[in-house]
Amino acid sequence: MTEKMVIVCNGDTPASIMPSLIFANSGLALDYEVYFFFCPAGARWSLKGELEKLGTPKGLPNPVELFNTLMDLDGKVTLCELALENKGIDPEDRRDERIIVQPLPPFLMDVEGATQTYVF
Repeated sequence: MTEKMVIVCNGDTPASIMPSLIFANSGLALDYEVYFFFCPAGARWSLKGELEKLGTPKGLPNPVELFNTLMDLDGKVTLCELALENKGIDPEDRRDERIIVQPLPPFLMDVEGATQTYVF
């Protein structure tokens, strides 16, 4: 059985998104089933053009490449449904149509049994 790893991005600063993406990609490299959740506070990073604004932080990987790898390696990425109204987000503005928009309870059911959880 594959280990489940949960990453929660709960902040709108680079200090939240960069470790979230790095941990997610590291989990994928170790063959973990990675579940990534954008809380309303971190929702901006799930939108088109936002990661590009970071450029490539000195000494860190490129955030756009990290996100693309997360999606391409079948990371399960969820945007909290509450962010839509709370942050005025149109689901069409997601940077990738594979980002799931759903409330927290179904996400929690999906990650039941996870052995690792990280919140940034």
